[in-house]
Amino acid sequence: MMKINLTAVVLFCCSLSLSAADINIKISKRYLNFPISQKEDRKVMTFSIGGKEERVFKIRLASGKPEYWVFSDMTAYLGKTIKLSYDGDAAGLSKIYQDDKIAGQDSLYREYNRPQFHFSTRRGWINDPNGLIFYEGEYHLFYQHNPYEREWENMSWGHAVSKDLIHWEELPVALHPDKLGTMFSGSAVIDYDNTSGFGKPGKPAMVAAYTIDNPDREIQGIAYSLDKGRSWTKYSKNPVIDSKEKWNSRDTRDPKVFWYKPGKHWVMVLNERDGHSIYTSANLKEWKYESHTTGFWECPELFELPVDGDKSNTKWVMYGASSSYMIGSFDGKIFKPESGKHQFTTGSIYAAQTYTNIPEADGRRIQIGWGRIQQPGMPFNNMMLLPTELSLRTTKNGPRLFSVPVKESQQLFEPAEKWTNLSSADANQKLKAFYDADLIRIKTTIKLSHATDAGFNLFAQRMIGYDMNNNTINGVFYSPEDMTSMELSADIYVDRTSIEVFIDGGVYSYSMERKPDPNNKEGFHFWGNNIEVKNLEIFRVKSIWR
Repeated sequence: MMKINLTAVVLFCCSLSLSAADINIKISKRYLNFPISQKEDRKVMTFSIGGKEERVFKIRLASGKPEYWVFSDMTAYLGKTIKLSYDGDAAGLSKIYQDDKIAGQDSLYREYNRPQFHFSTRRGWINDPNGLIFYEGEYHLFYQHNPYEREWENMSWGHAVSKDLIHWEELPVALHPDKLGTMFSGSAVIDYDNTSGFGKPGKPAMVAAYTIDNPDREIQGIAYSLDKGRSWTKYSKNPVIDSKEKWNSRDTRDPKVFWYKPGKHWVMVLNERDGHSIYTSANLKEWKYESHTTGFWECPELFELPVDGDKSNTKWVMYGASSSYMIGSFDGKIFKPESGKHQFTTGSIYAAQTYTNIPEADGRRIQIGWGRIQQPGMPFNNMMLLPTELSLRTTKNGPRLFSVPVKESQQLFEPAEKWTNLSSADANQKLKAFYDADLIRIKTTIKLSHATDAGFNLFAQRMIGYDMNNNTINGVFYSPEDMTSMELSADIYVDRTSIEVFIDGGVYSYSMERKPDPNNKEGFHFWGNNIEVKNLEIFRVKSIWR
């Protein structure tokens, strides 16, 4: 049960103004807590100070019993009197209260459907990761966020930081909607040379490039921070790109910006209509269109990777929201495809983005993807998948992307059991001890022998299903590198609501919602004619929430 500060409610209600749809409150505590009901229609709420509009958003304010609570961090407004205007049922206004805790904080991160080793927000909806950047010891994770409801709306940039990509601290919302529109996806860079003029001596600006969405068009804006992303100033001359007329389309979004060192200029990859456009700039404010590559939709990426770790042999990778990719070359203005499209990961993943500003001594290309996985019954929704390291490795078909969980994730897993050379019956028997596992990691190698299909289930849910006749895993085409050994390895990560599987060292991966059959009694179950379980390892899993 949520504990509510009744004294705070009483004091708050006393501040009701004469207007039934307005509240005036002097902010004296960190949070405003809002009662939410999905049964209510969305209505508009406005924050204003001294007649100046500060924030406008839609909210399903509960007029009766709340289904759950959301909050707004009001630290920036402490000591100020804010007017809340609402065009819905005024009954919900009397339930809003301020406190130094969010409603339900006592059970935070321990909720029954809270992912335990994947990032999820405290309250509200999340989707695309945005602005992934490393700076002064912190990994920043911005993301598409609706702070006021567990469904999509009010697109803002949520914000969290981590020292190790695993344990996250959630910070106040970084970018709120404004009069130009809502805050859609984008990226972030550090302007070390102060090309934009936003920086100050000893304080290079962190600059975010993002899409502004409104009913007429999608335009590109920028904002900057001088305090490690804690507060932001939007560029007064936004938008910096408005290309609706150029493409006869409002679909111009998701700018990914990076510094192209050989040309000493900024590059922006922007999804426009039927593919990714490339723009260049000297100052992050004025952009020149250079080229276009068709065949992609949303959330562009373009980065350089060594093949097999050889820095003298590099290729460029371009991909989009669905994780299909091309391999080619890039001269700072034009990407020339050499192979593709290929796909290295499928399932719930969407809109994955990679980190900028990783130190050269590290050199990794680290990716985080949105996991389109529901958390039923929770005051939050969706999650981020495990951070992974991307690499280009030589295969029989040429260089291909591999993806494996980052090395930092290993701190979460403790070896529990390990066996080799088991029959499927023996393996299934040994797994009975883990039927009740809330969280688990399983590594296994299956030798197919005479089987035409084989796999591994979780209470009847198909985690691995390999069909040799059609060369598919769970219906997706997959051809092992060595067709003669007929072995398939898998590294499986099972959280409360999700499953992630990395096949054969990460050459292919996929993710899905965890949906076991409650009536099934088989538990973890290998299946297939005369298969051999060459290796089976079980790991206990620690929570990331401290």
